[in-house]
Formats: sequence, C-alpha cells, structure tokens
Amino acid sequence: MKLRKVSAAAATALVLALTATACGGDDGGDSNSGSGGGGDKIKIGIKYDQPGLGLKEPDGSFSGFDVDVATYVAKELGYEPNQIEWVETKSADRENALSRGDVKMIAATYSITDERKEKVDFAGPYLLAHQDLLVKADSDIKEGTDLNGKKLCSVTGSTSAQNVKDEIAPKAQLQQLGGYSECIAGLQSDQLDALTTDDAILAGFAAQEQYKGQFKLTGLKLSNENYGIGVKKGDTETVNKINDALEKMVSDGSWDKAVKENFGPANYKHEKAPKIGQIVQ
Repeated sequence: MKLRKVSAAAATALVLALTATACGGDDGGDSNSGSGGGGDKIKIGIKYDQPGLGLKEPDGSFSGFDVDVATYVAKELGYEPNQIEWVETKSADRENALSRGDVKMIAATYSITDERKEKVDFAGPYLLAHQDLLVKADSDIKEGTDLNGKKLCSVTGSTSAQNVKDEIAPKAQLQQLGGYSECIAGLQSDQLDALTTDDAILAGFAAQEQYKGQFKLTGLKLSNENYGIGVKKGDTETVNKINDALEKMVSDGSWDKAVKENFGPANYKHEKAPKIGQIVQ
C-alpha cells in the first residue's frame, strides 16, 4: 500500500512537470525558424534610408517597395506584420548578416550577381531595375554623352558614376558624396547636374512629396539590376517558399499595386514583374 502511494505521487508530479513544460514551450523559440504563427517573429533585413524602397519613418514605422514585398512574403510564410522585426542591413554587411543568422531574409535593393551567389542564395528576382540618371525637370541632359563637362554625383563607394565616366562620358566631373540625399540637395541648388544609381532608387527619391515635379529620370537603362531576396546559403526550402509567395504577389495584383504606391509620383517607367529565376544580363 505504501508503494502504491509513492508511485501515485510520483506520477502526479510527472504530469505537473510535463504540463508546465508544455505551457512554457513558446519561450525562447527561434525567431528565424520560418515556422510562423504563435508568438514567433521573423527578422528581415532592409535599408532604412532609401525612400520608396526601404525607409524608416520619423514615427518608427517602415515604408517602401522592398518593405511591401517582404511584408507580403512574410504573410505567406505565416507571419503577420506585427511579427516582423525589421533589421537595418547596409550593403557591405548583407552577406555577413545572413551567414551569421542575424536575419532570415534580406530585401534591400539586393542585385543578384554570380559573385554574391557564391555566398548566399536568392529568391526572385522580384524587380528588374537599371542604372539611370536623375536630373532636374528642365534639364537638357538626355543622353549619356551629354554628361561630358557636367557634374555627375553618386555616393562614396559606388561604382555607378565611375562606370559612366569610363564607358560613356569620359569628361564628366565625378562628385562622390556621403549619401543620395546630399546629391539631391546638390541638384536642387544647381551645384550638380545629375545623379546616377539604380532607377528604382532614383524614382523612390523623386516620388517624395517634397521633391514632387522637381526631377525626372532620363530612362537610359545603363545596366540591368535583378533585385532578389537573399537567404542563407543552402536554405533551399525558404527560397522555394519565397518564390511561391512572389509568384502569388504578381498574380493577385499586389505587386502592381505596390509599384504604383511607391513609385507612381515619379512617373517611373518600370519593367513588368520578372519571371522567377529569369536573370536579365
């Protein structure tokens, strides 16, 4: 009889322990597991300083085409907007952020290149952009050769302006500044004649209310930039899920809506949504 009492007590204790463990099962979960639902979160890398693409607003919210695409994809993976943790990922740290596991994916004007594919895997592309020029609305710059003798701006560390000088306008006067906003200010004050980088980035700036009607894109298409969503190397399962989400985003009209909302005021003549896995050289 004594043995029975001890066994019953032990059994009761075991049940209580298992119940407590089950109730606490959500604690310490992997925020980048990709499982979705519950209290899990997903960390997504974006830019914080690119209007129209990835911008942290003064109130702490986030806006832009990359943000809209990532939010849609996360929804398809099982995450509500309030389960997304946006992480600033600067261009130079994108590969490291993925390999370290700092983020589950990156949507940050991330061009798919052979060199990058050696370090990370890509879903997409979800946007085909081109290197272009942004000039004042009344500018007479129409061709790349019109930049000879003109002041051409880009950000420090970018190869865009140097490519123009090397291949199109050898007499262009290169001006490298710390950020695109500084180049925009130079255009406004007529201290600079043109700004060059991806047309999607230029359109994002030109679409801002404070710049409405002041600038235009020349539409030169100086290069092809296939924007993809980067994930950790070898994570094929996540790549496939993101690709399915991107295809759905295009088919249900959400992609077109996001383009118009983020770039519309700039009269951005964007390419149609690229086919998944189709890289334009």
